[in-house]
Amino acid sequence: MLASLFLIGASLTTPQMSVQAVSQTIVVDSDDAMARAVNRMVGGIVSYARWPDGSMGSARVMCVIGTPQLTDRMAPDVPGAGSVTVRRLAVGAATSRKDCDILFLGQMAVTDRRQLIAWVRGRPILTITDDDAACIYGAMFCVSGRAASLSFSVNLDAIGRGPLRIDPRVLTIGRSTGAPP
Repeated sequence: MLASLFLIGASLTTPQMSVQAVSQTIVVDSDDAMARAVNRMVGGIVSYARWPDGSMGSARVMCVIGTPQLTDRMAPDVPGAGSVTVRRLAVGAATSRKDCDILFLGQMAVTDRRQLIAWVRGRPILTITDDDAACIYGAMFCVSGRAASLSFSVNLDAIGRGPLRIDPRVLTIGRSTGAPP
């Protein structure tokens, strides 16, 4: 159940990447509450992505690869008219598919993660992970959870390398779920 929610903005810049962090503090009293919070956050992220065909919020396919750490019940809750179909794939199967608009990278070998991130570069595929809180392995968005909070980091370098356009208002996702202004 959502008890309190607020945004904290911080930025970190290194020569190779730029990361923006946003934190949402929630009270997570069950696995169901965590699953709902993760799916709401991932859906919010998806809603701010624009694919090269100009569409924003239309039907998308999310390919889940590896073992998600925060919830095994991925079902992104996209605000508005958008929807996301979830498919679970093995690492090798993802690169041969043409229908993955979003890759959600769970826990996997670092070499597999690097292979997938390298394959995605230049393709209109949104990458999200819950197994890289510092967002250093190349995913565009990195979701992390601690005892009573859920947060995400934005890897601006990874976003800048691809054809997707991310609305900068993505940093206000927390406000859309009831935070005070």
